[in-house]
Amino acid sequence: MGTRALLGLVLFLPLLWLRRAWAGSLNSPGLSECFQVNGADYRGHQNHTGPHGTGRPCLFWNQTQQHSYSSSSDPQGRWGLGAHNFCRNPDGDVQPWCYVAETEEGIYWRYCDIPTCHMPGYLGCFVDSGTPPALSGPSGTSTKLTVQVCLRFCRMKGYQLAGVEAGYACFCGSESDLARGRRAPATDCDQICFGHPGQLCGGDGRLGIYEVSVGSCQGNWTAPQGVIYSPDFPDEYGPDRNCSWVVGPSGAALELTFRLFELADPRDRLELRDVPSGSLLRAFDGTRPPPAGPLRLRVAALLLTFRSDARGHSQGFALTYRGLQDVVEDLVQPKGSAQTPVETPGEANSSCSPRPVTLQAAMGARVFSSVTVVSVLLFLLLSLLRLLRRRNCLLAPGKGPPALGPSRGTGRSWAVWYHRPRGMALPCPTGDSQAEGPAAGYRPLSASSQSSLRSLISAL
Repeated sequence: MGTRALLGLVLFLPLLWLRRAWAGSLNSPGLSECFQVNGADYRGHQNHTGPHGTGRPCLFWNQTQQHSYSSSSDPQGRWGLGAHNFCRNPDGDVQPWCYVAETEEGIYWRYCDIPTCHMPGYLGCFVDSGTPPALSGPSGTSTKLTVQVCLRFCRMKGYQLAGVEAGYACFCGSESDLARGRRAPATDCDQICFGHPGQLCGGDGRLGIYEVSVGSCQGNWTAPQGVIYSPDFPDEYGPDRNCSWVVGPSGAALELTFRLFELADPRDRLELRDVPSGSLLRAFDGTRPPPAGPLRLRVAALLLTFRSDARGHSQGFALTYRGLQDVVEDLVQPKGSAQTPVETPGEANSSCSPRPVTLQAAMGARVFSSVTVVSVLLFLLLSLLRLLRRRNCLLAPGKGPPALGPSRGTGRSWAVWYHRPRGMALPCPTGDSQAEGPAAGYRPLSASSQSSLRSLISAL
């Protein structure tokens, strides 16, 4: 009885840690499967239009030759199509989708509602009743509205949050607005941005809210982990951009992973430098991309500098970082002198591997870490045994299924923001109308929104 309870507790502790790690936005990127605003980079395994097997099943891409997109139209796998039926976005639509068995109404494809496919920095879809407004700061409208146009507007006004609505309206607000906001189903934010056919800008009476730090040209990042986007993201970066970010989480080293990297040419360049010495550690450009896997650097603080030339226009980059507390591998480190040579193209793209002279040190560090973990576990075990001696029994949760339902609260988690704000990806209960993906078409604007739009256009 005591052993089973102890094992249950040991298994439950990691779940608590995962739930805690899930919460957040730009500072919790680890659970996201998408880093582009339209999910074009999604390579996950959801094969229904709704999450957790809800909605309609997707057709296999190698059985859709009668349509515009199939595995035969993507022989190189650039769009992620193949002998599977996972949701993808091969045509740059507003979100991943898939073909479905044709209905009597002639509908043969649907969007996929994927909880883990929302770029870090997107906080979700919220109700905007107007009394009071969901975001209380300044607002504006534009027939060329994109997500970044609104982010830039609110950033210049000094606000933390930016919300897009009805395809053409932008609102600014703060953390206090978000705390009292009322969330809406993800499918309510279904209006295409007037300035970009591949982006969604809220819905009719619905705000899609972002952190304004997405796509900023500078920043100082001290959180244990986070995401850094190229300037103007999710739009393409512009010409003559000169941007820098300082990354300094606590730890002995840094780990970077590039989730997206598309620069126009060799003159558009991203440099990584050690902050104290200014030594150049790595440099990447349009012809020299970063390594596919994690890049580990033995630095306490890192300076990232991005420059584009007068013709620069491309999607840019998205990278995740995290601080490393224990260094058990041979990492790239600054030489501490001005004579440090710059890597050649071959060196810039190669990954670091342990050297023979550091093998013993690495093994010693691993042994020390293992002994430390075992010691901590033994200490916890002894503490639990003392507790069990004082008590007659230790209660453990039963084996019956929990009561599931939509989670409510003010927690902030971009990874599952649509249906599970608290971070637990639970299946929707039977009959939940939110589980089905959005319809193939878009709902018309309300009468008030149509009137506002006509007044805006007539004033141009």
